[in-house]
Amino acid sequence: MSGNELSPVDKFYVWLEEDKQRQAEEALLPKKKRRGRKPSKKMYFTPTTDQAIHAYNLEETYAKRNKVYRDHIHHAFDKLAENIIHTFKFYYFDVPYTDVKAEVVAFLNEKIHKYNLEKGKAFSYFSIVAKNYLIIANNANYAKMKQKADIVVIDDNRNLGAEQVYSDYQESLRDFTDLFVEYYTVNMNRIFTNKRDIIVADTILELFRMRDNIENFNKKALYILIRERTGLKTQNITKVINVMKRDYAKMYTVYNKSGHIVSAYNLPNQ
Repeated sequence: MSGNELSPVDKFYVWLEEDKQRQAEEALLPKKKRRGRKPSKKMYFTPTTDQAIHAYNLEETYAKRNKVYRDHIHHAFDKLAENIIHTFKFYYFDVPYTDVKAEVVAFLNEKIHKYNLEKGKAFSYFSIVAKNYLIIANNANYAKMKQKADIVVIDDNRNLGAEQVYSDYQESLRDFTDLFVEYYTVNMNRIFTNKRDIIVADTILELFRMRDNIENFNKKALYILIRERTGLKTQNITKVINVMKRDYAKMYTVYNKSGHIVSAYNLPNQ
């Protein structure tokens, strides 16, 4: 690609601005003279989403892929997963709902490269992908639950004290994670000197920023997303994750005692 040629994502954003301008001009026309599709505020999968996924698949620059995914794809995948789970009542899982939804979003990311704009709408394609994934996982978990039902007595009594402690822990973890991301964003080039490692670390931080409860994002889902966003192999990703996990644990120990991470800033060079 020459220096003056726009990348696929750049072209998408040019198209998006032109489409917004067209819609604004059509909105000024008398109602009977309006042409083309009408924008809907209620839709989460739109022609814009289709174009964004198409641009994402063609883009080679990881930063631009991250931007278009964050701006125009993630919400659509997240909402689709939520709606499919509730519409078809896929509730037979022994893990929290947020984990199930994260797994579905990760699976959609794993299959995103197979979407072809010329063969139809993204909504139809990814709805089928999500539903098929959930059917298989739901049926497998339902069978396990039936096997356990005869030998396991479920205690329905709620422990309100434990629930409050867990709620406080979640809030504390969110606050710490924000501080951790801020620290790593500022110091990433000091902690990692290899460009490939920096790309992985930056992608991981982006995932932290995108999700309020990153602790619900399991290992498999995390690796799938990072591979899709960076194009790197698992061993390259694992190296960076291990460093960040070590620093996360070390800094959380300080935070848990003092409420801040200032004294943890002097981490040894990697």
